[in-house]
Amino acid sequence: MADNQKDNLIDKAKRYSSIKYGLTMLEEAYLLLLLFIFLGSGLSKALSLWIFKFTTNNFFVTLLYLFIIFIVYYLLSLPLIFYHFYILEHKFCLSRQKIEDWLKDQFKSGIISYLIAVILIEAFYYILRRYTHSWWLVMSLFWIFFSLVLAKLLPIVIIPLFFKYKKLADGTLRDRIMHLANKMRVKILDCFEIDFSKKTLKANAAFVGMGSTKRVILADTLKDKYSYDEIEVILAHEFAHYRLKHLIKLISVNSAAIILSFYIIFITSDKILSIFGLFSLWDIAALPIILIYFVILGIIMRPAEFYISRRLERNADLVALKVTGLKEAFVSMMEKLSQQNLADRKPHPIIKIFFFDHPPVDERIAMARNL
Repeated sequence: MADNQKDNLIDKAKRYSSIKYGLTMLEEAYLLLLLFIFLGSGLSKALSLWIFKFTTNNFFVTLLYLFIIFIVYYLLSLPLIFYHFYILEHKFCLSRQKIEDWLKDQFKSGIISYLIAVILIEAFYYILRRYTHSWWLVMSLFWIFFSLVLAKLLPIVIIPLFFKYKKLADGTLRDRIMHLANKMRVKILDCFEIDFSKKTLKANAAFVGMGSTKRVILADTLKDKYSYDEIEVILAHEFAHYRLKHLIKLISVNSAAIILSFYIIFITSDKILSIFGLFSLWDIAALPIILIYFVILGIIMRPAEFYISRRLERNADLVALKVTGLKEAFVSMMEKLSQQNLADRKPHPIIKIFFFDHPPVDERIAMARNL
């Protein structure tokens, strides 16, 4: 690629990434603003009292409260969401999805998010009532368990709702992947390809699922444009996560963050409740307080979680290069991915701390070349 063309792509990626960073920060600030207004204005309390006119059953009260705030939040956030995930992707020529298909995906995502929220919030209030002093620990354990269930269901329930996928038709590539899996002592169900190209021009590959649902998934945008060596080193990286027990380590880190978050809520929530004229977390009107905690704590904990994630990703790169010996394929793959996905190759250190759970592309390429 000519130097001018490469420089133009790097500049384009910088512009795209900068807009995404700004939109992410704006969305988080906007969510916090809405939650504080909802609480401080008394709207949350008014909504809960209005619902209690129709039913006093705690399950249905929570169900209705969540449904209403989901709808209201989505409508208030729709302009931001539409710009971030539809207009921006088309503006930078990363999406070919029609608006009606995008809206269908939004509808399906909304239903899934609502169902997950119902399960977690209903469990939260049930546990809160039964375990007055230890609810924070019991709820944390339930949350962790539920996350593991979702990970197992992801490839067989959730992904098929958005993509059509079938067994990998390229027998030569499939044999190479299965041989690599055997070489790295990774058991997989099979290799699949999904129709990424119907929605996006970006490329991706993943090793998803748990137990009997573990499988390799290749986006057609990657399968059709990358060499066998490049695909092999990508999947060697994914298999390395499994061999190095990174999933267990990440689950441990996330579990610790969840437990710490609920414990902080447990020991500080009484003071916060009094500020908004509420008396107990049992009150559904206090739910926005829980959401505020998780947004703020998520931002605070993100740098540490991303730092650990970047270390694990680097270790997976090292193992992938050692097992395959495909240094040049790794470098060419990273170059292609950064161009195809418009990745920010060399972000500012602060951006890296708050937005990168993988090492930046230039760091990964430098590491490979220095081996």
